[in-house]
Amino acid sequence: MAMRSVISTLNHDGTEVMGPGILMYHYPGNDIVNGSLLTVESNHFCVLKSRGAVLNVYETGQYPVETPQRPLLGNFQQAFYGGQSPWQYEALFVSRAKSVAKAKGVALSRELAELVYDVDYYVHIDTPQDAVKLVTHMPYAGHVLTTEALNNYVGPVIEQAVNQLVQITPLEQVNEKIHEITELVRGHVQDFLSAYGVMLNDVKVLIRPRDERMRELISLRAFGLSELDAVRYYVAMKMAEHGLLTAPNMAVGEPFNVGLTAATLTGAAAPWAGPLPGPLPGMPSADGVAGVPGGHGQVRPASP
Repeated sequence: MAMRSVISTLNHDGTEVMGPGILMYHYPGNDIVNGSLLTVESNHFCVLKSRGAVLNVYETGQYPVETPQRPLLGNFQQAFYGGQSPWQYEALFVSRAKSVAKAKGVALSRELAELVYDVDYYVHIDTPQDAVKLVTHMPYAGHVLTTEALNNYVGPVIEQAVNQLVQITPLEQVNEKIHEITELVRGHVQDFLSAYGVMLNDVKVLIRPRDERMRELISLRAFGLSELDAVRYYVAMKMAEHGLLTAPNMAVGEPFNVGLTAATLTGAAAPWAGPLPGPLPGMPSADGVAGVPGGHGQVRPASP
């Protein structure tokens, strides 16, 4: 008795071909004949085709291939192919497991500020009829259909849905409408994927300013700062990162004075101080003589 070939998604070493990110796998061999055994895993469908036509859809289990016999080329076929032409039958395995696809792009707010969006959406094939839709309508290259290839079709749909709402929303209010944006994306993507037999499970949308400075300014505004205060604090943080002593002055909006002045010493902070009688220690006076402690240039408190 001839040994029947087993058609499955396992490699010769027992590893699974249909790992994460693979929606469909086209069995590459040409050894599918009447009596071959199709092995379908619990998270797969198998669509059997003959010369482009769908013959059957199999769920979990092992099935012998039974196909109608059709005369093709008579003696020519018998002589060269032993009665079975290569690739007369095709097996396409469709994943029933939930897969995640990712889309990203750039949108513009009402002020034409650039925003980056990241969308994660989860999909799966639910029924044998959906598996037939995927095999029939979704083109693929080589022997696999990946979530990345699927995203090439879904990406423009997501971009249109995101921009539809973001372009009429002020920059600072975009995240307040993230739920509305998510629902809008969900509706557009589900309508699009249904034609391919793909079920949309969930959608997650994240939107943030593309410019890092704008992102930090909005974060400061979230603390209740005004636009001017947010800019001052942002500049103060950048100055502090470079070790500039004037950073606190920038944060509070006060000027920075180098050294001591008569106005400082006679101000409200030091009412006891009088005017400077001469230059500070180590500083030259008008006659070119440097002030020394206890001398002409020494700073003394004013008499009460």
